[in-house]
Amino acid sequence: MELNQLKGIGPKTISYLKKLNIESINDLVSYYPYRYNTYSFDQLKETDETIIVSAMIESAPVVSYIKRNLNKLSFKTMINNSIVNVVIFNRAFLKQSLQISKIVTLIGKYKGNTFTASDIKFDIKSGDIEPVYHLTSGITNKAISKLIKSAIDYGNYIDRIPEEYNTKYNFLGLKESLTKIHFPEKKIDIANARKRLVYEELFEFSFKMNYLDKKNKKSEGIAKNFSNDKIETFIKNLPFTLTKDQLKAVKEINEDLASERKMNRLLLGDVGSGKTIVSTIAIYASFLAGYQSALMAPTEILALQHYFSIKKTLEKYKISVDVITGSLTKKEKEAIYKRVEAGEVDLLIGTHSLLNEKLEFKKLGLVITDEQHRFGVNQRSVLQKKSTSPDILYLSATPIPRTYAMTIYGDLDISMIKTKPSGRKEIITKVKKESEIKDVLLSVLEEIKKGHQVYIVSPLVDQNDELDLTSVNLLKEKYDLAFQGKIRTEIIHGKMKQNEKDAIMNDFKNNKIKILISTTVIEVGIDVPNATTIIIYNAERFGLASLHQLRGRVGRNDLQSYCYLISNKDNARLKVMEESNDGFYISEKDFELRGHGDLFGTRQHGDMCFKIANLKNDYDILVQAKNDSNEYIRDQGYLSNDYYKNIVDNLEIVD
Repeated sequence: MELNQLKGIGPKTISYLKKLNIESINDLVSYYPYRYNTYSFDQLKETDETIIVSAMIESAPVVSYIKRNLNKLSFKTMINNSIVNVVIFNRAFLKQSLQISKIVTLIGKYKGNTFTASDIKFDIKSGDIEPVYHLTSGITNKAISKLIKSAIDYGNYIDRIPEEYNTKYNFLGLKESLTKIHFPEKKIDIANARKRLVYEELFEFSFKMNYLDKKNKKSEGIAKNFSNDKIETFIKNLPFTLTKDQLKAVKEINEDLASERKMNRLLLGDVGSGKTIVSTIAIYASFLAGYQSALMAPTEILALQHYFSIKKTLEKYKISVDVITGSLTKKEKEAIYKRVEAGEVDLLIGTHSLLNEKLEFKKLGLVITDEQHRFGVNQRSVLQKKSTSPDILYLSATPIPRTYAMTIYGDLDISMIKTKPSGRKEIITKVKKESEIKDVLLSVLEEIKKGHQVYIVSPLVDQNDELDLTSVNLLKEKYDLAFQGKIRTEIIHGKMKQNEKDAIMNDFKNNKIKILISTTVIEVGIDVPNATTIIIYNAERFGLASLHQLRGRVGRNDLQSYCYLISNKDNARLKVMEESNDGFYISEKDFELRGHGDLFGTRQHGDMCFKIANLKNDYDILVQAKNDSNEYIRDQGYLSNDYYKNIVDNLEIVD
């Protein structure tokens, strides 16, 4: 099912599609619209609202260039028997298509006999429904739509609903559903097609969860023998008091470690809730039982942060801690391999370097994966296979309402930490318009005078006039100008090489950089206690869960910290951030306001994520799909279905 099997697709188009994570015909037909435009024509009238009108072109269009990145296309039209001037910006490429007497659809605002168009459409009739797709540079909505039609006609894609459930619920056929979701004639087409496609996606997901849960419950582990008295002494000797939630999580994890059943537990906690110390206690328990531990982090910076923090906590207990990352030399890595294999290292912390086939443990008993959703299921399994049935602990800082967590992580036992350590001040959060930026700059200057540091976040690397979003490059220019270049300001983003990012982050951690302007690469894990302010531009573009994760980069000590959300749009969602610092409350609100959003986009099992299902709105379908998939597993229906039999074979590889 390769894309190049479709007529008219060449290497360039394939490269554009790959940017959208479309790598097969199946990916293409399941690249669903994120919204629909429904066209009903308005009367021509002066209003601040956007209107849609049908127009006949009366004059040849003229292009004028205002500045390097801005052009204007102008022409006259006949609308409702009136001659109206039309202007549209940055659409010079439309000139050849706008011929005299042609009928077009104009979308925009009308004032003073001039229609300022935001878009021009061709061949649109009243009542037409147009699917709208997420795009990347080089490919248009029309082009995506054409490719999808070709893929649907090609027909070589997989129906993932077992036949008995298609019959039970009288679903539309797969081809009919795909046609109606991508090319609907009526709104009811979208609803009927969506119902079937959502069930299909959630059935497959639930099948994987239920099968893994069944498998995990049968997994035999290694009962670890350790002294609970020594654990209690360890906790009493900590320089702080554990919260009630932390103590409960420690108890649940220790019971798992001591049992003969293999631990498969998720430690779910808000940013700054103290997951690291809970996992450190698990490492200590494993050490007391005579076993080694491994902790895998998604980035080198986070791995090193864990290394210094955990090593300091464990040093008086004579526990040997080492770290392995991609930047070490071959000789340094081989020296670590030897020490680990000889049992001289009790805890090895690292990035993907832990997955190297040359690395062998003498007696690995506990595997901890931090920010587990950032690793595919196969990557995690490689580390788990370095021992016979080690206990597994996953860490995640994405706060999720418990009802949804129980379903989405149905294959794992869950420990939740809601309460935060005492002594930390609530982060003061304010929503500001760009016109109020002077107040924010004065606050930044005050914090820097106190020796503190500042994060600034933008959703883009480069300026995009069409979207009117602020980029990291433009922000650097503005802040250099505002502070006359006297305050060291640097930028960091995902397109940079890893060693460049690491060098900048290390300088920021060491207080050599005062202001760090970034895309969301700072979202996970980086701990700079001296940073007390974060400013997030175009905040309306982020989900509440992402904003909360970003806000968690400050307030990591007893200093008063601040978060400024910059948005020129009135947005009720952002007010939730002013109301609360509780990630679980915020995640509930995010569900209420926009569905599952970005909470579950990265949940991976077999590297799968939801393309059409919305866990809030489709929760009833999820429950039904979960029950049906349980029945399907119990009755072993999958043994006669090649697709699900293949899934089972792959899941059996994951121990």
